[in-house]
Amino acid sequence: MSILREINPNVKSIRESEQEIIDRRAGEINAEIEQGLVKHYKEVLDVSFGDAHGMGLKPLTFVRQVLAACIYPSLLLDDSLPLDVRERAQRFLEDCDGGSIGSYPPMIGVRKAWLSVSEFISRRDGIVSNPDNIFITSGSQHGLILLLKLLVQSEGALRTGVLIPVPCYCSFKNALTAQGAVAVPYYLCEEEGWTVQIKELRKALHAARGHCNPMVLYIINPGNPSGHVQSKASIEEVIRFAAEERLFLMADEVYQSFVYGNGREFYSYKKVLSEMGSPYSSNVELASFHTISKGVMGECGLRTGYVELVNIDPEVMRYTSSLFATNLCVPVVGQIALDVMADPPQPGQPSYALYAQQVQSLQRTLMNNVQRTEEVLSGLPGITCQPIMGGIFAFACLHLSQAAIKHAKVKKAGARLAVLPASAGGHGPVCVTWL
Repeated sequence: MSILREINPNVKSIRESEQEIIDRRAGEINAEIEQGLVKHYKEVLDVSFGDAHGMGLKPLTFVRQVLAACIYPSLLLDDSLPLDVRERAQRFLEDCDGGSIGSYPPMIGVRKAWLSVSEFISRRDGIVSNPDNIFITSGSQHGLILLLKLLVQSEGALRTGVLIPVPCYCSFKNALTAQGAVAVPYYLCEEEGWTVQIKELRKALHAARGHCNPMVLYIINPGNPSGHVQSKASIEEVIRFAAEERLFLMADEVYQSFVYGNGREFYSYKKVLSEMGSPYSSNVELASFHTISKGVMGECGLRTGYVELVNIDPEVMRYTSSLFATNLCVPVVGQIALDVMADPPQPGQPSYALYAQQVQSLQRTLMNNVQRTEEVLSGLPGITCQPIMGGIFAFACLHLSQAAIKHAKVKKAGARLAVLPASAGGHGPVCVTWL
């Protein structure tokens, strides 16, 4: 007996993403090349996916040394490891039951990592971060999904609407579908560097109110895949809009350490919200997300991040804690890396010089890749691209000729072209971490 008819209808509604289509076609082309089919090129490079280590960037030595010592504690007696590495590993293991990372950690996370995240946020924003408002998660995406479970009503006359930017990465759109939420697209202004415009937010919100109940505004800053970085004034406008429309703000800030544009600076939503003062600082509900997968860490495979909640009603926090507790615990190995991200080596410590050198080298590599990517894209006929201000993606626009459109339709690819803008073009992300 098949259980197909019993499958959650929200899961059935998930469609194959653009990324999956690209990956499948790239695999087909590579197979054709291996079989000897002559092409005008020799290989296919995947520059659409933000896997830093998978694309050639090397892990930071201090991170891997601390991981090694925690996994194999006999290394704590090995003088070949720097003293601060062994001390860091020892402190972390002291917060693990039985002195082993193989033991279950507390639901909130290993105390060392949990407190390090709180102190990191306090240093970054200049305001005290209460650790009780922080939840360590199995990556930022998992934190987003858990918050959606809390906020989304998927049944009844009006389902919950979530305002999402266009462009937006594929997996978040699928996560909305899986939770039964209604995606309410708001379009970033490409001509002005993919800026967030309040008039567009208002237009999207009002259009959605007839068929769903918009409750959440999702912001990605720095942008993924748009590469924009919001100014402080832009963030203030968004916060005022959220307050006016009584929207819950979800700020995805995972690329906060990658800002390249001249005169650009990363401002966290929490910091700006605090500086705006009453009534905003005490009333606007905010969840902000970060992860070890992005930034200088690039530890995508360790799947760990955090979410900090601001201005949440105590009763809602109680339900939130219960919901996050269903996850039991986040893998401890990722929490070790999270602790290092939040509390890296400091000047005067044995590992600081090498750590700083590696971070600076990584930043230079990415800056060079950004410049190289922009130069390559600007030199290609039929392609335009806004300057990359932050993050790890360029979001290029391909302007298709009528002849190309006609050829695609003949090849039965017209279904995809039907959703392209009136300018007869399409967009796609190009990751700048490739080497």
